[in-house]
Amino acid sequence: MKNNSLNPRPELEKKLKPWAWALTVVIIGVVVSMRYIKLPVDGPLHFLPPFHSAVNAIAGVFLLLALYFIKKKNISAHRNMIMIAMGLSLVFLLSYVAYHTTSEPTTYCKEGISKTIYFFLLITHVLSAAIIFPFILFTFIRGYAHLVEKHKRMARWVFPIWLYVCFTGPICYLMLAPCY
Repeated sequence: MKNNSLNPRPELEKKLKPWAWALTVVIIGVVVSMRYIKLPVDGPLHFLPPFHSAVNAIAGVFLLLALYFIKKKNISAHRNMIMIAMGLSLVFLLSYVAYHTTSEPTTYCKEGISKTIYFFLLITHVLSAAIIFPFILFTFIRGYAHLVEKHKRMARWVFPIWLYVCFTGPICYLMLAPCY
């Protein structure tokens, strides 16, 4: 993983960290407030849940590709896959907020063990997404600043949680889809 042509830039990490915290506060604030804000729209946005579910799953695929490339020591391809996964996660977030600020929530309509599984996945998905968000940014910043060892240490535990979030979201959507 060593790339001697890339000099570590700890000053860049220090400069970007406050921005990551600020973005985290804004995003969490928006996600929490969207439960209370309903914006009027001219037409239904029922196409958004399958869209943002698919985007989330595709982001997970790019995360797996990023892992594959870093295992092959292809740093450039790894970086590209991470950039795509981050871009897709941003598209997901915008789609998710757009839907939930314009639509009433859908409640789970089944009973029994599937309801228990659904709520377990939903709760762990939401909590994991909220907790991991700033750490995804910090891991990215460390990679961007070429702080390779710090990046690797953080990525070892951030990656699986981000991957869990990417795939449990679509699973929750598929379980909820009959209830729309």
